[in-house]
Amino acid sequence: MNASKFFAVAAFAGLASMGAQAAGNDDPSQYVLQFNSVRPRAEVQAEAVTKARNPNFEPAGSRVLAVAPSKLERKDVRAQAAVALRQGLIADGEV
Repeated sequence: MNASKFFAVAAFAGLASMGAQAAGNDDPSQYVLQFNSVRPRAEVQAEAVTKARNPNFEPAGSRVLAVAPSKLERKDVRAQAAVALRQGLIADGEV
């Protein structure tokens, strides 16, 4: 009895999913991106050639900033952290 109900529900779900799939026959070309360039092709190619021949090419993020010198000593920072922890200003555990 339970198996027949299960198969009936499965068959109904299969038929319903086929109907839902067939309902979505919209034109897929409406989702294609449209590009309208205002620069001529020769200008873009010339720019690409000059960029490729540039010997000073640096990828983005290749430079690292220098460490800023601090006017505080390590013991002062540790003391401030200990005071903040005692006062409950530093969160711990799960939020």
